[in-house]
Amino acid sequence: MGHSASSIGIIGAGHIGAAFARALARRNIPAILSNSRGPDSLQALVQSMGSSVRAGTREEAAAQPTVLVAVNWSKLPSALAGLPDFGGRIVIDANNPIEAPLFQPADLHGRASSEVFAGWVPGARVVKAFNHLRPELVAADPAERGGQRVLFLAGDDADAKAQVAGLMGRLGFAGIDLGTLAMGGRLTQFPGGPLPTLELVRFS
Repeated sequence: MGHSASSIGIIGAGHIGAAFARALARRNIPAILSNSRGPDSLQALVQSMGSSVRAGTREEAAAQPTVLVAVNWSKLPSALAGLPDFGGRIVIDANNPIEAPLFQPADLHGRASSEVFAGWVPGARVVKAFNHLRPELVAADPAERGGQRVLFLAGDDADAKAQVAGLMGRLGFAGIDLGTLAMGGRLTQFPGGPLPTLELVRFS
């Protein structure tokens, strides 16, 4: 299997995906970054990050034990189409149901965005995380204010949430569990939730 066996897959190399990759690279955690245009388009970006992050195909990223997805909301169905069933692996939903230039919220028919997202990743244990903090703060040193910068997470599977909280801890963040996708996911959903864009620090 080699080193890719324990890599974290990233689908989407925009602001959030790249910031998450930089946070992983800071801790030398292996990752495979992918986008819709293919690995060649990402070479300059991954070379700016350090040796633990490499560019790969969407399929390679999606095959990892943990996969973070951060893609423009309207492009998510095509970004995830045709991938094999996730078979109980963890998929981190780092998406927000809004996008430039109009910033009109998507009509989710009363559901939390992560509940909608879960329908596009069959077999996945979905954890909502890494969507609510400005990307530059995800990439920055989480201890730069003293204490630990807070990241929220939500999900319906306790073990999956524990693994994502553990990853946040390895990255130096304080992970705080907000409950289920339907409840906790709404608290960090942008727009509408009370928690997005707040920079919070835990002192303990």
